[in-house]
Formats: sequence, C-alpha cells, structure tokens
Amino acid sequence: MAGSAAVTRNTLRRQIADALRDEVLAGRLPPGTEFTVKQIAEQYGVSATPVREALVDLAAQGLLESDQHRGFRVRAFTLDDFRGMIEARTLIVDGIFRRLVERGTAPGCGERLVSVRRRAEEACRAVQSGSLEVLIGYDLRFWRELSGLVGNTYISDFLHRIRVQCWAFAVPHLKAAPDLNAGLWSGHNELIDAVTRGDADEVRRLVHAYNQHGLDWAATLTTADA
Repeated sequence: MAGSAAVTRNTLRRQIADALRDEVLAGRLPPGTEFTVKQIAEQYGVSATPVREALVDLAAQGLLESDQHRGFRVRAFTLDDFRGMIEARTLIVDGIFRRLVERGTAPGCGERLVSVRRRAEEACRAVQSGSLEVLIGYDLRFWRELSGLVGNTYISDFLHRIRVQCWAFAVPHLKAAPDLNAGLWSGHNELIDAVTRGDADEVRRLVHAYNQHGLDWAATLTTADA
C-alpha cells in the first residue's frame, strides 16, 4: 500500500509540474506571478506534498524562483539571460548535429525519425497558422526527439531545459508583438530532411540560421526598448 501511495504522489507531482509549466509557456502565468503551495493545492484539489515537490522541480528547471517567506514566483528572464541560452544552445546543438551526420543516429532510430518528421510538419503548420501554444508543444517535442537520436539523455535533457526557458522568455514578447510570425522559426522540415540525407553542410547552415534567428529577434527587442 505504501508503494502505491508513493506512485500516486509521484504521478500527481509530474502532472502538476507539467500543468504549471504549460501555463507559464502559454503566458497565462506571466513573469513575476507569485503563488503559494496552499494556493496551488487548493486550485488542483490535492494535498500540499505533491504540489510542493512539483514547485521545487520547476524551480530546479529554472522556471520558478523560491522565496522562503512568500512562496514561489514565475522567473522573469532578461535579454541577457536569453542571449546566454542561445549561446549555450549553439555550442551544444552544433556538436550534436555534427555527430548525427558524421556518425549516424543511435541504433534503431528509423521509426523515431518518422516521429520527428511528424513533429516538424505539425510545428511548421502551427507557425503558418500563428498558433503559438500549439507550436511550442510540437517544437519542444521536435527538438527533444531530434537531439535524442544521438542516444545521450544528459544532452537531450539539458537542451530541453534550455529550450523551455527560451520559450518562457519569448512568449510574453511574442504575444505583445504586432507581427507574431516575425519572431517564429519554421525550418523544422528542412532540418530533418538534411539530417536524414546526412548533409553535414546543410545541417550546419540550418542550425546556424536557427540560432541566428533567435539573436536577431532579441536585437529587435533591444531596439524597441531603446
């Protein structure tokens, strides 16, 4: 019975963490929003223990900040934070895709490539329709599955965390922008095509374009602020 209770609590913990993360990425919990364990527990109708654990998990992922006396708040990332994320992402992603095209994917990845391609197609459709929340979901899955083809969970987990933080920074700005699509990258299909062909030069070009797109978009925010 004790084991069953632990499984239930851990499931609740993941569900609550996922739900709150989605609220942050959808912009419904904007940066600076404060709440307590008690408030979240009452909102979801659950006990405080899995809520506290979920909030600690999100704080460890960098999405929340903990205040001993006031509970938790949604982290407000700065432009410098975002540029740092892009730099870290650039260094790691470049190495990942160089390995993918030079050494090939991990064994048994044929079906996973098909899945990644589906994520790419859905992400591109979301960009075309301007469906930001749908795009975020497919974009995160696309990059997680694509980086997972290398077969190193430490790398894919690290990149997923950075990408979630990038979206957490970007969403409020994208929603306030007069032209949403100007801030969205849509090269998912081209990238998976290049990876499938093993075209190292094209992969490097697309990855560079992806990261440069983020930096160029950040520069427009700097200009607007100025």
